[in-house]
Amino acid sequence: MTLDTSRFSEGPLRVQSDERGVVTLTLDDPGRFNALGHEMLAALQAALKDIAADESVRVVVLAAHGKAFCAGHNLKDMAAHPELPFYQDLFAQCSRMMLAIHKLPVPVIARVQGMATAAGCQLVAQCDLAVASEDASFATSGIQYGLFCSTPSVPLVRNVPAKVAMEMLLTGEFIDARTALEQGLVNRVASPARLDAEVDKLVEAILSKPRVAVAMGKELVYRQREMGIEAAYQLAGQTMAVNMMDADAQEGACAFAQKRKPVWGKA
Repeated sequence: MTLDTSRFSEGPLRVQSDERGVVTLTLDDPGRFNALGHEMLAALQAALKDIAADESVRVVVLAAHGKAFCAGHNLKDMAAHPELPFYQDLFAQCSRMMLAIHKLPVPVIARVQGMATAAGCQLVAQCDLAVASEDASFATSGIQYGLFCSTPSVPLVRNVPAKVAMEMLLTGEFIDARTALEQGLVNRVASPARLDAEVDKLVEAILSKPRVAVAMGKELVYRQREMGIEAAYQLAGQTMAVNMMDADAQEGACAFAQKRKPVWGKA
C-alpha cells in the first residue's frame, strides 16, 4: 500500500492502513463531538483523494473516537459567522466530501459507536454500508434549532422510505440503532464489545471479492438508481458485459464450470 498516513498525524483525523488494503479513517475531535468543521472536512477530503488514487486500497472504514460518532456541523461556529458566503462555502465543502465518498471506487463502511446527528447522520447515510453499536443513535436534529437538514436529506431519502425520512427531518427526534436497522439506515447492529468484529465480517466478505467487480458494481448501483428503468437496464447490461471481460470474471466463470473455487489474480 502506497498511502501516506503520516501526514495525518496532526489534526482532527487519524488515518491507518493495514496489509490487507483496509484504510481506517477515524474522526478524532471528541471534545467537539467530531463536528464537521472546515478542518475536519478538509482532512477527510484529502484522505479520500489519496485513497481514490491508491489501487491497493480495498475497503475504507469510517470510525470515530469518543462518545459521539459525529454531531454534524458546529452550530456555535455557524452562529459566530452570520454571513451567507460562510454558510455557502461550508455546505459546499461538506457536499464535496460526501460526493467523494459516493464516487470512491471502494466500499466505505461506517463504524458507528455513538450519536450521529444532522450532518453526522448524513455521513452514515452516505457510506455504502454501516454497522452500529447498540448504543448508537441517529437524528436529523437541525429542525430543533430552526434549520431544516436539507443536505442530510439527500442520502437519507436514498436509504430509508420517504415517510420515515420526513418524520426524522420534520421532528428532529432520535431513533435508536435497532430502529435504524429496521428502517434501512444501517446494515448491522452489534453490542459495543462486538462492534469491531461485526465490521470485520463485512470487510472480509468484500476482500474475498475481485476489486474490479466491486468498483464497477458500486458505480453502477448509484448511477442506475437515478435513471429511468430502460436507461438503467441499458447501463447495467453494458456494465456486466465489460465486467465479464475482466480476467477475474473469466476465472470465476471457469471455476464455476469446473466446480472449483476461483483464484483471483488481482489484489
